[in-house]
Amino acid sequence: MEQNCHISCQLLIKDCKDPSLSSKLDEIWKKAYDEGRFHLLDGILYHKTKHTCSLALTDRTVINTILNECHDSVAAGHLSEDRTLERLKTCSWWSNWKKDVAEYCQPCDRFQKPNRAKGKKFGMMIQIQEPKISLGNISHGLGNSLTSRRRQKL
Repeated sequence: MEQNCHISCQLLIKDCKDPSLSSKLDEIWKKAYDEGRFHLLDGILYHKTKHTCSLALTDRTVINTILNECHDSVAAGHLSEDRTLERLKTCSWWSNWKKDVAEYCQPCDRFQKPNRAKGKKFGMMIQIQEPKISLGNISHGLGNSLTSRRRQKL
């Protein structure tokens, strides 16, 4: 993985599409590079998606630390795989990150089963009926009665 990061950085520094260098990239990295998703800023490699720009990671210890912070920490609260993915996609990226998150969150199934049972069921929303009287008249009526009571006390 670190080799992919190094090659991507070299390609971005040279600002070219060197076929000999880009052919050495793994398929996922090559596809992301060809789509223009990598950006180099102050020597740090970022991966850009439609709405976010996140840090590209290669070191397994850093990846495990990020997974721990986004899933296991007290602030994270052992959330579901989907919520862990949402947290991660705003701060970091690495190849096969979704698969790694699924594998990391899978042992926590005992925490997630009770939450799934209590969760709201998906379905169509119920339409709320419109009130038959004007709400403006109600608030106006309450305001007048409150001010008249104050005057009576004075």
